[in-house]
Amino acid sequence: MHVTASNKKVAIADTMGSMDYDMSKKPRDQQRGSGSSRALVLALVLTNAASILLFSGAALQARIGRYVPAVDAWGSGKLLRELNVTGLAMAASHAEVMDLYNRLGAANKHLEALLGGSTMKRDMAAAREEQEEAAAGGLWRRELDGELKLAVGPHKLPLGFTPRLGGDEMFPSLGQACHRHMDELARYMNYTAGGECPSDEAFAQRLMLKGCEPLPRRRCRPRTPRGHVEPAPLPASLWSIPPDTSIVWDAYTCKNYSCLARRGRAKGSYDCKDCFDLAGRESRRWTTDGKASLDFSVDAVLATRPPGTVRVGLDIGGGTGTFAALMRERGVTVVTTTMDFDGPFNSFVAARGLVPMHISVARRLPFFDGTLDVVHSMHVLSGWIPDVALEFALFDVYRVLRPGGLFWLDHFFCHGAQLEVTYVPMFERIGFKKLRWNAGRKLDRGIEMDEWYISALLEKPRR
Repeated sequence: MHVTASNKKVAIADTMGSMDYDMSKKPRDQQRGSGSSRALVLALVLTNAASILLFSGAALQARIGRYVPAVDAWGSGKLLRELNVTGLAMAASHAEVMDLYNRLGAANKHLEALLGGSTMKRDMAAAREEQEEAAAGGLWRRELDGELKLAVGPHKLPLGFTPRLGGDEMFPSLGQACHRHMDELARYMNYTAGGECPSDEAFAQRLMLKGCEPLPRRRCRPRTPRGHVEPAPLPASLWSIPPDTSIVWDAYTCKNYSCLARRGRAKGSYDCKDCFDLAGRESRRWTTDGKASLDFSVDAVLATRPPGTVRVGLDIGGGTGTFAALMRERGVTVVTTTMDFDGPFNSFVAARGLVPMHISVARRLPFFDGTLDVVHSMHVLSGWIPDVALEFALFDVYRVLRPGGLFWLDHFFCHGAQLEVTYVPMFERIGFKKLRWNAGRKLDRGIEMDEWYISALLEKPRR
C-alpha cells in the first residue's frame, strides 16, 4: 500500500490512542502532504532516544534495547508500530527510573540515620578539644573589661565562704557558648550602664540561638512604648488583640497587630504565620479530636487524667499562647516558651494574661524535677533538630514531668526512613509509655518526599 508523508503525520497524532491503527480506513484526501513530515518523524524518534539516554542512563538504555527494534523511517505502518513500542518501553523505563530514584532516596536517609553515631562522636571530640583549650589557657581568649567583665565574674561574697556554694565567690549565669562569639558579644555589651538599653532585640536573639543564653546584659532599662495603656482584663484578654501602643515595634517588619493578623492570608513564609489572627484558624486549634487523627483536642487529653489533677504545665514553642489560653479556660496554668521571630510573640502572650518565657529549644528547661502535670509541643520538637540535641530536650521533658504526667507531642515532623531507625528507638530509650500514637503523611510537598507527622500522647511511668 502506498502511503504519503501527510498520512504519516496524521497517524503519528493518533498513535497515543491506539496500537492497531489501520491506514486504509482514512479518507484519501488526508493522504496528501509534503515531504517535510519525514523530518518531523525523524526528529521525534531522535528526541525519544535522547530522552531515554538522559533519564534512564546507560544501563537502562541497554535494557530498552532488548525491546525496541531499529526504526525504519520510510515504512509508515511499521514505523507507527515501532513508535508505539518505543513509547511503551520509555514509559516502563521511566517507571524504573522513578523506582530507582525513590530507592536511592530511602537508602540515603537510612545512611544519614546510621551516620548519626559518627556525628555524635565528632561533636564529643570537638567538645573535649574545647575543654582542653579552656583548661590550658582559659575559656575567654582575650582580656575582658567593662560590663562584660562584670557579667562574667566572679564576684567575692561579702560574708566570705558559704557551704551552700562551697566557696567564697559567686559566678553570674552566662551561656557557655558566649565566648565563641566575642565580636558579637562585645557589640551587644556596648551600652551605657544605668541608661536605656539599645533597641537590638533581633541581634540579641541571634546570640541566644548561637548558645549565648542567658545573655549577659544586666544594667540597662528597656524603652517604654509611647502611649502605653493598661491591658484588657481577664478573661476578655485571652481572645482580644492588644493595643498597638503596648510594645516597641523597632525589631519587626510589621508595625502594628493588624499587619501581623493579615500575614495568614499573605504570600511568603513566616514563623507561626496565622498565629496573630485570633478570629481565624487560631480560634479552632485543639478543639476537635479523631480516633486516627493527628489532631487531638484539649478536652480529650484532659479526660485521660482524673478531673482537676492537670494543674500546671508547659507549652514548648507555643507561638502566641493559644494552647495556654485554652488551658487557662479549663483551670490549668501553662507557661509558654516562644521566640520573637519577626513578631512580638512574648509580648502578645503576656498581653493575653498568660506567662511567656523567652528561651530557645536548646536550653535546659528551668523547672525542678517532677513538677509539671503536662508538657505540650507542636512542630517545634521535630526532626529539624540534631539528634543529640533532640534527645537532650526529650529527656528534659521527662525530667520535669511528675510520675503520671503527660507529654503531648503534636505534629512531630520527620522523614519516613528516620521514623523507625532513629525516632522510635529514641522514644523507647527515654522511657515514655504510649497512650496514643498516630502517624500520617505530610503531603503538602508531594508523597515522593516521604515526609511524616506523628502526634502522640505519652505518659511518664508511675514508678
